[in-house]
Amino acid sequence: MRLRFLPAAFLAVLLATVPARAIDPPYQAEMERLSEIMGSLYFLAPLCRPDNQTDWRTEMGELISLDEPDDDRRQRLTGAFNAGYEAYARFYRLCTLSADEALSRLLIEAEKTARDIHSRYAE
Repeated sequence: MRLRFLPAAFLAVLLATVPARAIDPPYQAEMERLSEIMGSLYFLAPLCRPDNQTDWRTEMGELISLDEPDDDRRQRLTGAFNAGYEAYARFYRLCTLSADEALSRLLIEAEKTARDIHSRYAE
């Protein structure tokens, strides 16, 4: 009879030890995409436009600081940034026409995404 309740007791103990995950803000997906774009820009901008003074890694750090995410969200934003960097680092060693075009398109998308997040969710 006691063996029948063992799986339920084990499940209750297991669930009690798993930390509750915070609820993401409604703009989390857009923030992760913006983070990915900024990582791509961090790789492509010095490659194709070395005179550009924007340090996308510093900008990303400031964005994360302003958003004040919990550890889970901070790791996801940082992971998205790194994924964006690595995506272009795999294919480009020097600036090509396609790399420069990607840079231009990413700059446009970054501006649009940042503007959308701000206009929809800023207090």
